[in-house]
Amino acid sequence: MSVSEPTLVCSPRARRITLTVRPSGEVRLTYPRFVARERALAFYEEKRAWVERARQRAAERQRALPQGSEEEQRAEIERLRRLAKEDLPPRLERLSATSGLRYTHLTITSARTKWGSCSSKNRLSLSLFLMQLPAHLRDFVILHELCHTVHHNHSPRFHTLLDHLVGGREKELNRELRSYSIR
Repeated sequence: MSVSEPTLVCSPRARRITLTVRPSGEVRLTYPRFVARERALAFYEEKRAWVERARQRAAERQRALPQGSEEEQRAEIERLRRLAKEDLPPRLERLSATSGLRYTHLTITSARTKWGSCSSKNRLSLSLFLMQLPAHLRDFVILHELCHTVHHNHSPRFHTLLDHLVGGREKELNRELRSYSIR
């Protein structure tokens, strides 16, 4: 698998240059408006070896997935959706109550690119694919999104709050979460 050219995205919300390798192997290079396109491409060139390794890992994970029919895949998604509707709302409510962090609404989605998100109005979206994670990582993702109800960014204050809520284990849990992919 060779490294293909990345999809370039100049984002007004970006604060730094980031590289994302999707499960499909697609590479996305996002950079802030204040960074020249040439500088972003130079960053990509510096990281080509990392991109290649990440694409290989993504391909290995894809090969490891069950190769069922479309009907079987749809049935699995519906099974996960049922489980998510049973598990995630009470889990979110419990974590919200114990942390003191409040949200306004919960939506369960079939998102495959993010485990969860939080809007500016503190509306949380959680992927039904969270049900493939161990319970402690589901809690971690939910706490991550609840922290966004206070800090709508990934500032040091956000990470301090999240680290406090997970007993000083944020980095460890993040590493563990990265070993999973949304299927």
